[in-house]
Amino acid sequence: MAYDEGLAERIRERLGAEPGVTEKRMFGGIAFLYQGNMAVGVTGDDLMVRVGPDAADAALARPGARVFDMTGRPMRGWVVVAGDAVAEDDALGDWVDEGRAFAATLPPK
Repeated sequence: MAYDEGLAERIRERLGAEPGVTEKRMFGGIAFLYQGNMAVGVTGDDLMVRVGPDAADAALARPGARVFDMTGRPMRGWVVVAGDAVAEDDALGDWVDEGRAFAATLPPK
């Protein structure tokens, strides 16, 4: 499955040259890791965000968010956000910042 390179580029612009951020192809798309932990990614036209288990319910209540379920088993602490819900840079930035902030709470890999 191809992924939305335009969305990936917007994430790159948001993250800038921040130390500790790397990219890796995974889930048929691209993931952005902070200190080795996945923060956000793009699969198809959608944004994947690692929000953590404590923030998952609040994240799912936001526009365009749904449970991240690629294998038939929902991944706790992750959400997928519809591409049209992050069409505006502010909305995308909020999600990217949230994913990066959660990844920063995890031990570096």
